[in-house]
Amino acid sequence: MLTRWGAFVARRRLGVLLASVVAVVAAAAYGLGVFGSLTNGGYFVEDSESWSAATTIRDDFPEQPVDVFVIYRSEDLTVADAAFEDEVTARLGAVTDAHPDLLVRDFYTLQAPSLVSEDQHATQVLLTFPAVGDEQGLTLFRELAPELESATLTTDIGGPMALYDDVNGQVKEDIARAEAIALPLVLLLSILIFGSLAAAAMPTLVGIVAVLGAFAVVRGITEVTDVSVFAINVITLLGMGLAIDYALFVVSRFREELATGGGTAAALSRTMATAGRTVFFSGVIVAASLSSLLLFPLAYLRSLGYGGMAAVLVAMLASLTVLPAVLALLGPRIEWGRVGRRRQGRHSSGHHRWASIATSVMRRPVLYLVTISAALILLATPLLHAEFGGVDERVLPRDAPSRAASIVQQDLFGGERSTADLLVTGGSDQERAAYARALEEAASGTDDLTVVPVAENGDVALWQSSWPGNGQTHESQEVVRALRDVPTGDDMTVEVGGATATTVDIIDAVAEQLPWMGLLVVAVMVVLLFVAFGSLVLPFKAIAMNVLSLGASFGVLVWIFQDGHLSGLLDFESTGYLDATQPILMIAVLFGLSMDYEVFLLSRIREEWDLSGDNTASVAAGVQHTGRIITSAALLLSVVIAGFATSDIVMIKFVGVGMLIAVLLDATVVRALLVPATMRLLGRVNWWAPGPLRRWWEQHGLREH
Repeated sequence: MLTRWGAFVARRRLGVLLASVVAVVAAAAYGLGVFGSLTNGGYFVEDSESWSAATTIRDDFPEQPVDVFVIYRSEDLTVADAAFEDEVTARLGAVTDAHPDLLVRDFYTLQAPSLVSEDQHATQVLLTFPAVGDEQGLTLFRELAPELESATLTTDIGGPMALYDDVNGQVKEDIARAEAIALPLVLLLSILIFGSLAAAAMPTLVGIVAVLGAFAVVRGITEVTDVSVFAINVITLLGMGLAIDYALFVVSRFREELATGGGTAAALSRTMATAGRTVFFSGVIVAASLSSLLLFPLAYLRSLGYGGMAAVLVAMLASLTVLPAVLALLGPRIEWGRVGRRRQGRHSSGHHRWASIATSVMRRPVLYLVTISAALILLATPLLHAEFGGVDERVLPRDAPSRAASIVQQDLFGGERSTADLLVTGGSDQERAAYARALEEAASGTDDLTVVPVAENGDVALWQSSWPGNGQTHESQEVVRALRDVPTGDDMTVEVGGATATTVDIIDAVAEQLPWMGLLVVAVMVVLLFVAFGSLVLPFKAIAMNVLSLGASFGVLVWIFQDGHLSGLLDFESTGYLDATQPILMIAVLFGLSMDYEVFLLSRIREEWDLSGDNTASVAAGVQHTGRIITSAALLLSVVIAGFATSDIVMIKFVGVGMLIAVLLDATVVRALLVPATMRLLGRVNWWAPGPLRRWWEQHGLREH
């Protein structure tokens, strides 16, 4: 099929290219509007106890949620001074006149001592927005923020809406910086790797097409469901990264086939039958791996799945349409702008350096397998003390306005405390009293835990529990679990909500769905790799290699981000735990990316096996043909990833650093050393499949020719 497609593109190259240009221009015109269609948040489990509690509080106690807090402070004036009071009331009066449906709670109206700092030089104002969605709330916040700023008092603005606004701005800034870092370096390295200006331009071309196309796809998805703003980061990262990989695979094979003679059309047909097939399988495998994110009941993770799948599939399609059309037009002119001297031919790359490495490994396969596996397991040991939490303002740098406001709030208004909302529905006075006593008993093991009634609406009462410390720690999560375990009366129900409860529900949902995610990913890998290579052994070997590589990468991430090592070098502040959602994203992405290199390597080994039937020689030849290309692809992908590792948002930095470690580890240690060692030990068993499956594959499997 791909052979015929290559021949078709060679004949109709101008038509294919013209159609591609029209599609890309339309995608750009539509897709660049995606930024106005994305949402914030999504860090809750739908239909969970915390989600239900939050919904009930919004409906029955609309005055309780705090969307924005504002701290006014002065070194000279106190809250009681007329000038201080006049300035605050003037600011608030202007805001409420313009937005009468805004609920404002301030000291001068309520005379609440909790709204004044201990030194009397600061007061905080609590604002609750009308019941609107995230986007309308963010728009309202951007209108309010300038009006709330005081010319005479120091003003700090924080809260959920301020956090969302800062994250949105930081995401755009990070993407711009990542692209400014990555694109010039990718182009420069591509010139050094390819040795010609024309060939070096191909990865950047495909990357731009992939990102613009994915933007358009995701904007279409926003028409039917919410998509988080963080999907943009995944699109840019995977769109550019995989486009570089795929373009490198295709262009390298095209140049190799051109060097054998036969003309452009024949070279393109053979390229599509070999490298094109690899790109197709890789794209399907990576997209299938990312589809596992759709299993989780978190809008945030599903959004990353949508963005990632769009980026991967568009990168694959661009590599099989736009790129071959350009190659068909260029033909031998792909060597235009030659830099240095390029080695050509089927066996010339690197003077057999990679084959020598593989041969050396296969002479002592047990030694290499045991030593490398032990080293990877050792790197994975920090996972044994991994702890997980959720997202708060600490994902931002300390100088971000909302983060700085939270620090000021903690300093001036009683330190850091965690809270949980208890929604008590029904029950007699006696049952509620008994429940309150049971809460006191449960609180006996927690220092300074209090539970106070806050409001009541019909038969629903809102109580609030608080305790010292950060709400995302393991200790705070255990407090929420203890509160949920307190027995209630037969005629009453209690829902425990709040930020910590949301984190507990996220962790529980992730733990519940993780086995299903693993089962889906493994099933997809086994089926697709069998269809590609006709073996049931190679898929399970590849999965085992991936588990070792991922385990080592995650162990290093725990050591860095949870334990705080290298925090100064990487410019972040450790929270003492890992965000529970980020490892899930990385499992999906890295499992797919590692299969990208696996498919490329095994495709060439299978091609050589079909020619010679010699397992050892096939592995050596396969590593020889792909070693330089895989390491070059990993280097270029690492440059793109490194741009995201510079992010000022900790969760994006986590993904960038983690992917950088995993990609480099996978492309070097695993592909160049572990794969040859295991394939040497397995011998002909590498290609084993039960008789009926083998016969099916010989008739219907997709083979390279």
